[in-house]
Amino acid sequence: MEIVFFDRDTSWLGFNHRVLMEAKDNAVPLLERLKFLSIYSSNLDEFYRVRIPALLSLKKLEKKTGASYYSSILVNIEKIISGQMKELGTILEEGIIPALREKKITLIYNEAIPNFLLKDCSDYFFNHITGFLQPIFLNTKNPALLIENNKLQILVVLEGIVNEEHLAIVNIPTDFLPRFYFVDDTDSGTRFIVFIDDIIKANLHKVFTDYKIKASFSFKITRDSALDLKDEYEGDIANKIEQQIKKRDNGLATRFLHQPGLSMRILYSVFDKLNLTNGNAVPGGNYHNLKNLFNIPLPDKQQFLYEPWEPLSNKDLPTNEDIFTALALKDIIIHTPYQNFLPVIRFFSEASIDINVEEIYATVYRVAHDSMIVNSLITAAKNGKKVTVFVELKARFDEENNLKWASRMKEAGVKIIYSIPGLKVHAKTALIKRRENSRLKYYGVFSTGNFNENTATLYTDHVLLTTHAGMVRELEMLFLFFSFRIVPKKYQALHFDHLLVAQFNLQEKFLQLIEQEIEWARQGSEATISIKINNLEEPEMIRKLYQASNAGVKINLIVRGICCLIPGVPNLSENITLTRIVDRYLEHGRIFVFANNGSPLVFMGSADWMNKNLHFRIEVCFPVYDEKIKKELLQILDIQFRDNVKAVTINEQMQNIRAAVKSEDLLIRSQKVIYETLQG
Repeated sequence: MEIVFFDRDTSWLGFNHRVLMEAKDNAVPLLERLKFLSIYSSNLDEFYRVRIPALLSLKKLEKKTGASYYSSILVNIEKIISGQMKELGTILEEGIIPALREKKITLIYNEAIPNFLLKDCSDYFFNHITGFLQPIFLNTKNPALLIENNKLQILVVLEGIVNEEHLAIVNIPTDFLPRFYFVDDTDSGTRFIVFIDDIIKANLHKVFTDYKIKASFSFKITRDSALDLKDEYEGDIANKIEQQIKKRDNGLATRFLHQPGLSMRILYSVFDKLNLTNGNAVPGGNYHNLKNLFNIPLPDKQQFLYEPWEPLSNKDLPTNEDIFTALALKDIIIHTPYQNFLPVIRFFSEASIDINVEEIYATVYRVAHDSMIVNSLITAAKNGKKVTVFVELKARFDEENNLKWASRMKEAGVKIIYSIPGLKVHAKTALIKRRENSRLKYYGVFSTGNFNENTATLYTDHVLLTTHAGMVRELEMLFLFFSFRIVPKKYQALHFDHLLVAQFNLQEKFLQLIEQEIEWARQGSEATISIKINNLEEPEMIRKLYQASNAGVKINLIVRGICCLIPGVPNLSENITLTRIVDRYLEHGRIFVFANNGSPLVFMGSADWMNKNLHFRIEVCFPVYDEKIKKELLQILDIQFRDNVKAVTINEQMQNIRAAVKSEDLLIRSQKVIYETLQG
């Protein structure tokens, strides 16, 4: 049978639609619903900044061959997004806004500001907004005029004293002011909330005093955000990235998102004067950057949020002893955000002041802007310890933050290793060498997510702290490799028996593990593969899973985002189930379980099964040897596979299908059950 795949970009749009489904769910608290609308909007902006430029480039390339695959994909994408945007508008206007009104909160949306609010809004306009407005006339083509990426603007159509038409642009200054202004009416007990977009539009006649306001339209321009980085060996990569960051907001326009009603004549004129020949005009709603919705000024916000789940303490880590004493006895795992991330912070902070710790090694991909972990590394260096940190400067949208921390660490005496040419280092690892009884003992940290205390409150991840001799020795070997900053193909002498490292043995090992399950199935044994991952795209891995399905291996997948594997196709993938979970936390941990004829092999790690992860990154996946931890992870996976509240199955048409729940069925919302299970 022909091998078939879902398209990666339409699959990603399916994930974003699943986010939209949470915003539609009346059982979700109101501000959380607004948060999901915000996430949807933010995700879509990134899609236009990153994926649409790539697809447009591929479309140009295929014109030379007469092919039309990417042209049809772009048409399909436009159709899907258009439908989703209409659904978003319906969710707001028919769902969330009426629900807010029942709580005596009125959001003025797609309507004129009521007369009784005009004076307050006018006062706010003069007292707070006017100082940030920068009106610009578009009388002539101005090559130097560049509208910044994703910044909100108003296009104003003006009529002069002799009936001549003029076009002008006014910024909506959300970099300096809240997106919303509110007035509390004491008589009715109602809070009225107004977009500052509407306040500016209502007062445009006070900006353009010599003109008649004929019309006004909100818009924003989304630009290609890819950094043009060359992977030369010569030169200062930090300096190159710093220069490219400055140019990021000046990239080619990929989308001109505008309020409906804009005539083609005016649209062509704007495109000409703003040099937007490569951009696509996309009609949207009256308001853009709806990611601001999560910041809507609701009174007593907690009543509109999920009930708080306080992070749990890890019972295997006593508070009255240092972390190294505890680790010497057994491995420790932290399941964030269900459990507190503090033990991971403690690992670094205790190491920074422990007189017996001599060396610290760590990878930095995305860290908090006020990172306690990086501050601990700086402290360690100042305390005379040898500290080596690999900083991945090519972490998209975190380049600037990583540059900042790299500079601070370098000033403190930390040895900084920068990006490897042609590769990203996506591994989340750390190693400490501590002098004990005249010998060095190694302590390792292996994580599925970043060393970031902020995202650790939002992302479900797993952090393993271990002294396993084989694992930590191989980790030391990997850090030695990092110091050479060379392409792995030139350094294949490295051999890993425990760790799975992309560019060395990761893909090969996973293919072997799948093949072993195929062999068990051929022998008549029960064969099962259970995988939880963020994205599944790499063709060779998918083909191998198809092969396993045809051999009788039962394959259970939880894939949060992109999935190019098509489940449930007879004679191809009929033994594969595909699930997606979206809830209060972002599912981020990666777990791989191979039944191994009753003796499960469990791995975790940083790697998705994507082309970029397997072929263009250094990733680390790692085995779980501790039986107690292995049992805990298997239990967590089992709970997620039984979710019938927040899980959807993906069918062969790429649709998100909610579970058909009967009245007698036990409702299982996996994130809640996991929290309660860990709570004990």
